[in-house]
Amino acid sequence: MEKIKRICICGGGGLGHTCAAVLSSHDDVEVMLYTQHPERWNKTFVVDDCENKIYNGRIVSITNKPEEVVPFADLVLLCLPAFLVEKTLIEIQPLLSSRTIVGSIVGNTGFFLFAHKILDATTKLFAFQRVPYISRVVEYGQKASLLGYKKELLVAAENIDNLEVFSKEIGRLFLTPTYLLDSFYEVTLSNSNPILHTGRIYSMWKDWRGECYSENPLFYHDWTDEASEILLKMDEEFFELLKFLNVNTKHLLPLLQHYEVSDAFTLTTKLKSISSFSTIKSPMKQVSNGWIPDLTSRYFTEDFNYGLRFIYDLAHQNNISCPTIDKVYEWGVSLINKSL
Repeated sequence: MEKIKRICICGGGGLGHTCAAVLSSHDDVEVMLYTQHPERWNKTFVVDDCENKIYNGRIVSITNKPEEVVPFADLVLLCLPAFLVEKTLIEIQPLLSSRTIVGSIVGNTGFFLFAHKILDATTKLFAFQRVPYISRVVEYGQKASLLGYKKELLVAAENIDNLEVFSKEIGRLFLTPTYLLDSFYEVTLSNSNPILHTGRIYSMWKDWRGECYSENPLFYHDWTDEASEILLKMDEEFFELLKFLNVNTKHLLPLLQHYEVSDAFTLTTKLKSISSFSTIKSPMKQVSNGWIPDLTSRYFTEDFNYGLRFIYDLAHQNNISCPTIDKVYEWGVSLINKSL
């Protein structure tokens, strides 16, 4: 395959900022941006990272009209919350050529499931198993921070010629070694955010009845053993589902192995100690009397309604018992629905 030279990023969140800066750091790459807020973006912007490196982002075209950028892209990269993936695929579908690669910065948003339904059956697709960077916007459209890199990236891909060459090209572009997975299930069903976030949230607020809290705890730095115990029960059930579906789990490790710990207590210690996670606050919003859970946060609207939902649905469709996943998912969805 030819080198990827023109990339259209869809979405302007933290990952949109970071990916635009990293990708445009290559002299042979032009980055275009499709965003609902083009007026808030500068064509040049800055991303600083956890190693004191500065990326000077360059965007050649910024627009809220996909027809102005998508047809000219070699790769269209969705850096979007799950609730916008289906809508955006419908928007860009008429604008894609047979050569265009369509990717998602993370696959557990249902990207492959939606793409199979909306796009041509021969469309070139890929998605990462986990996001390549931990990112936060400092000043929208002007500055962001890259808080952490992954040691390696894992991707699932379909309809792409010479996958080995493709994985090397993705690794070059994202500055991280990249390896191929066997099936889209390996990125669609994840024990990362859909279990990590939802299990932690359930442990914090399962008894919440509308009262205000005096502070907003740090999501990881204030992690508890109760959260770890819930997380590990969900993870065990998750792997029973993968076993039934005959999914290759070589690159989808149980959480104890992924974090190189032995039990709930050592998992708590590990999560509390990860420096790139240390300043991340819980998904709460401040009100007049204190803090309450922010039910509009992606931790709720994305990780419950999409990531965990796909796991829950597949388990029920195949009669796999997942009592902890059921409890956490049904609690979260009920809480979200009450807020609508």
